[in-house]
Amino acid sequence: MHLKRRIIAVLALICMVGACVAGSRVDMTGAEERLAGLSVFNRKETLYFWYADDTMTDFFNSAAVSFGEGRDVRVIPVLVEDSEFLEAVNQSSLHSSRVPDLYLLSHESLEKAYLAGLASPVHDEAGVCTTEYFPQTALSAVTYHDKIVGYPLSFETSALVYNETYLQEWAAQQAGKDLESTGEETAPEGAEEDTWEDTGAAGGTNAGENGSPEGEITEGGLTISDELPLEERQAMSSDELTAYYMERAIPSTVDDILYIGDSFDVPEGVEGIMKWDVSDIFYNYWIVGKYMIVGGDPGDDESNININNEEAVQCLEVYKALNQFFFIESDTVTFDSVVEDFINGKIVFTIATTDVIEKLEQAKAEGTFGFDYGIATMPAVSSTLESRSLSVTSAIVVNGYSKQKELANEFAAYLVTECSKDFYERTGRLSANLTTEPDNGPVQTFMAEYTDSVSLPKMMSTSNFWIQLEVLFSKVWNGSDVAELVQDLSDQIQVQVQAIE
Repeated sequence: MHLKRRIIAVLALICMVGACVAGSRVDMTGAEERLAGLSVFNRKETLYFWYADDTMTDFFNSAAVSFGEGRDVRVIPVLVEDSEFLEAVNQSSLHSSRVPDLYLLSHESLEKAYLAGLASPVHDEAGVCTTEYFPQTALSAVTYHDKIVGYPLSFETSALVYNETYLQEWAAQQAGKDLESTGEETAPEGAEEDTWEDTGAAGGTNAGENGSPEGEITEGGLTISDELPLEERQAMSSDELTAYYMERAIPSTVDDILYIGDSFDVPEGVEGIMKWDVSDIFYNYWIVGKYMIVGGDPGDDESNININNEEAVQCLEVYKALNQFFFIESDTVTFDSVVEDFINGKIVFTIATTDVIEKLEQAKAEGTFGFDYGIATMPAVSSTLESRSLSVTSAIVVNGYSKQKELANEFAAYLVTECSKDFYERTGRLSANLTTEPDNGPVQTFMAEYTDSVSLPKMMSTSNFWIQLEVLFSKVWNGSDVAELVQDLSDQIQVQVQAIE
């Protein structure tokens, strides 16, 4: 560990103390105020637990009460309304008698917290930080230089959302075409000229006459419709054929989505096959996540950075060509507008984060969403290029300044295991614990995506990587040269890393 990096982390926190003194506001109106009025003779061991997400209040209060009753201690959840949360933790740790013993932190800030002494290696006496409870993605996210420095609580990632009602209709259309066919089997009208060719490092993808990518049909997924000979398909009933195509309706590659777009006589009111928020890196990162390496899976290894490589460039060429097919205005589309379009039946596919489950279920309950829907893991970029989504993990961190680390570790383990059973119900967030919501299909699909995802890097030297990458995606979407942009990003990140070494 470099002394220079530790000094930078500490100085970064010290520089913010003045701002924290003037601007931070800690919610002292609840349990902590009541504690102050208790008799000095009625003291118990007390843990202070800080968090900044008010949607978690009910969950944390309930967990604090149940843990406190079971262990005969007090746990005081403290809602800290502060834009510089970690700096507020640091200020209180140094200057307050009520040191936050543990707190909730997004994993990408763990390097900063650890180097400033605000995160201590976990004492996992309960043995919960294992792959029995959490996917390796979660454990890597809370690991810094081979030390686990947090307990995974929840996660965020993105997955593919589809209108199942529309896909059923598409499958029925394909079945009808098979039953009507009497001659040699042919691809759906326009399919061969409008489906897509994998882009290589030396070349992009040309547009067909209607603006969609052109090329040969690739093997794998829906683009090969004759897994069964036409004669066998024609021997099936309409229902059997519809089921046959429905089994193939969940895209395994981007080609599959384009194939559906070419072969689907869309119902009235459908404005496009797919739309997503192309302005937000969270919904774009899957395109390059498999090949653009920044810090390895734990996101903390400055010697493991590989941004400019052939596969990453090829993936971005595919992304660039998608603009010719989907025509999404990056400066007007938002996540909320896309979800609204999906609810209104205007699109067949979108890319969404975990909060889409609650939004869609609420719309169904209100009667404003009259379709069936499904959630699938993200498709591959092509038959030869894989995808990997971005993820963020929220962690329970034990403060290095706490004098009750053993008790704090016990409460942290309690939060991420025993309390995880009703975490989704109370918060609307998805627990990082593998054992939760086993019968909830959408939740389990997001968990599968999370398990294969790549975490946001936690290195301070690359803290602006995702912002720079978001800018890169915007420029690529609007037609800029991919190779040049990737080279510039790679050079910039290398300069930042070398400046701190």
